[in-house]
Amino acid sequence: MEGFCKVCPECNGKGCKNQIPGPGAKGTGDTAIRNYDKWKEIRVNMDTLTERHDVSIQLELFGKKFAAPIFAGPVGAVNMHYGDKYNDLEYNHILVPACKEKGIAAFTGDGMDPEVMKAAGLSIKAADGCGVPTIKPWNKAMIDEKMAIVKEADAFAVAMDIDAAGLPFLKNFQPPAGSKSVEELKEIIADAGVPFIVKGIMTPKAALKAKAAGAAGIVVSNHGGRVLDQCPAAAEVLEEIAEAVDGSMKIFVDGGLRSGVDVFKALALGADAVLMARPFVNAVYKDGADGVRAYVDKISAELADTMAMCGAYSLDQINKDMLYK
Repeated sequence: MEGFCKVCPECNGKGCKNQIPGPGAKGTGDTAIRNYDKWKEIRVNMDTLTERHDVSIQLELFGKKFAAPIFAGPVGAVNMHYGDKYNDLEYNHILVPACKEKGIAAFTGDGMDPEVMKAAGLSIKAADGCGVPTIKPWNKAMIDEKMAIVKEADAFAVAMDIDAAGLPFLKNFQPPAGSKSVEELKEIIADAGVPFIVKGIMTPKAALKAKAAGAAGIVVSNHGGRVLDQCPAAAEVLEEIAEAVDGSMKIFVDGGLRSGVDVFKALALGADAVLMARPFVNAVYKDGADGVRAYVDKISAELADTMAMCGAYSLDQINKDMLYK
């Protein structure tokens, strides 16, 4: 990688802090660092006094089966933030099929350049719809244009990173773009025709608003700390959001997850699956599709091992009693 990413041995947000462009976070960089640190503060309870079974990490979601509850998170402008080895088109062309090959799916990003979403749509269509295009909260006319691309791609689900309202290019966009009311979001979701995931939920109140708008899922996320400084970590708010939703929507979480043990902790706190963005960028930049395959194998093996050591042999057996508090 060339540019702002320092390829730190520990990807904890401290080396890049407030560097944007780059992989860092807004302001002091506190939120990205906190995302990472809070997962580390949670400990797991070991319990091997159980009847031994084979471990299954398979997930069923929106009528589809996945090999693991792990999804690649959406990333945009990779050439600006990570180095010019790839642009967004090339990045998605590698990431989407490699994820499908490993039995998971990639969320793809969006940007000012309309070709980014078009290329993501082509990659997802070539992968038989195995991908989740993520649309920025543009004005209605632009959302309609992007949604047409999603439908052409035959994606099994679509997402909107509503927290991207805090990104400078959206704040200054004309016609106005950004935050959406529940009624505005309801109209967008009704037009989607596939399960709609709202990314950027950080409170139970916001989760219930997404539910009222008709969302099939939410991503507990603070956009990696890139839109708001001094925000809680995703790990700190996940459990109360899951309790508020009470199984009525699928819950994803992202922000600072780096290992299969972190994935286990997220599931124990109430998530159905996780998104991981920066680690997949690193994997693609290092070894392309081979890097993606190796990373999915690594995280999956770590998750399965943690489950076995904590007495959970399927995802539905993971619960918060397996965490030490």
